[in-house]
Amino acid sequence: MINAVTIAGTGSYVPEKVMTNEDLSEIVDTNDEWIVTRTGIKERRIAAEDEFTSHMGTKAATRALEQAGLEGAEVDLIIVATITPDTLTPATACYVQEALGAKNAVAFDISAACSGFLYAMKIAKNLIATGSFQNALIIGAEKLSSFVNWNDRTTCVLFGDGAGAAVLRKAQDGEGVILATDIGTDGGQTDLLNIPGGGAACPITVNNAGERLATLAMQGKEVFKHAVRRMKNSANVVIERAGLKAEDIALVIPHQANLRIIDAIADRLTVPNDRVFVNLHKYGNTSAAAIAIALDEANREGRIQRGDQFVMVAFGAGLTWAAAAIEW
Repeated sequence: MINAVTIAGTGSYVPEKVMTNEDLSEIVDTNDEWIVTRTGIKERRIAAEDEFTSHMGTKAATRALEQAGLEGAEVDLIIVATITPDTLTPATACYVQEALGAKNAVAFDISAACSGFLYAMKIAKNLIATGSFQNALIIGAEKLSSFVNWNDRTTCVLFGDGAGAAVLRKAQDGEGVILATDIGTDGGQTDLLNIPGGGAACPITVNNAGERLATLAMQGKEVFKHAVRRMKNSANVVIERAGLKAEDIALVIPHQANLRIIDAIADRLTVPNDRVFVNLHKYGNTSAAAIAIALDEANREGRIQRGDQFVMVAFGAGLTWAAAAIEW
């Protein structure tokens, strides 16, 4: 396949601290049954106070580079997908570049919420395919615990911290390839899931600091409806572009936000549950990191084998959605 691009390595990292549903019940009015019934989440990881998005991204990236057999200095391009950057500027990718010793890489961030890793995959794939770069390191990393309102039981139970990464490069004969990608946006629904404060439109000041405006706000029922429809459509786009049928798909790796959404997607794609990867119960929703962590775990656990064809699909604030069909 001319100008084909392969995934040469994957990596992931989650913080040591585990916050269970029982732990959360000591913070807000909730319990394990309430959370599991509505979300499927049992626990999530919480980064240390001095552990930032760039730190987690660097650790995941290091593991991906090791698997790909690349040194930091050999990396051409670094894209970090995140909505929880270390700083508004410079980009978190710049901190990662320095930590990896990737002095020859171009580095920048993208913000597409939970779809960010697959957005980064499409961008990197196209840049490699056109010859602009020989390889790329794409990272999804989030420290959502810094942007959660721990007094709001409807949202604080959902999110966790972590990072995942993948190395992309030109495919050699016989290697698996990225078969198809799809991304989309509906800017008319920005109010459904957002962090309203902290930007130019609503700076945090001494007068509004107590209003927790720089925390995640969500209209859950509306998000659910859009998520199922958009993810199903995006997955079908890449399945069709790749020339696949449901029975060809060895695994679906959906965004890990809510077990009800995952089950609904599996049903609409007519893929049995045993061919759907789920780690939501361990980590909660890690936004841009979720698909990246799941991809690495599926890889390292042997859930995807050489020659397998699988689909990744995500949905996030923006509203954004994305999918990719891969031959491993």
